[in-house]
Amino acid sequence: MAKKALKKAAKAARSKPAKKTAKKPVARTAAKPAKAAPKTKPSKTLAKKVASKAKLAKPAPRAAAAPADDGKLTFNHAMIYVKDVNRALGFYRDLLGFKLIEDFRFDGTAVYARLRAPGGDGTIALHQAGASASLVSEGVRMYFEVRDLDEFCSKLMRKGFYITQMPRMMEWGWRHAYLNDPDGHEISLYWAGEKRMAKSIMQAAKDVAKG
Repeated sequence: MAKKALKKAAKAARSKPAKKTAKKPVARTAAKPAKAAPKTKPSKTLAKKVASKAKLAKPAPRAAAAPADDGKLTFNHAMIYVKDVNRALGFYRDLLGFKLIEDFRFDGTAVYARLRAPGGDGTIALHQAGASASLVSEGVRMYFEVRDLDEFCSKLMRKGFYITQMPRMMEWGWRHAYLNDPDGHEISLYWAGEKRMAKSIMQAAKDVAKG
């Protein structure tokens, strides 16, 4: 009987389903961050465009006018000999408004100055004259044109400068004023206006020729 009981117990044990073993929890590893996309180098053409724009942003220095190379004569500037360059600067720069572009000094004394007209590219040079040099310039007169002639002359007078002839209409159709610089060089301030090339100029010349 005991043997039969043991056989039954063994048979029952074989017939029971085996217990499932509990699975150990698998530790989750942190996800690796995605690799950043490699930086692409800017193309050479793009770099050139950026560089060219950067260059354009800087104001280009004003280039000096190149001399004509076609064999034709060009006017450069008028030289004015003066007894005192500093005194002449006080007139041409401070009163007439010329811009100083060159200044040469010897032993601290101004002996040469180059100036550009406030309007346009015309230039003059002031040169120290010798102690015994004559500054007489009969037959030579400098002309400077300004639209608001009356106001310009009034401004000079308010600053104490003497105008030998106030603005008036001339027979050739231009309005003129006359004065002398500190060294006695004759100057005409004028405005031609619409009659810049008027036929009246030629007519006036003919009248002078007839006497």
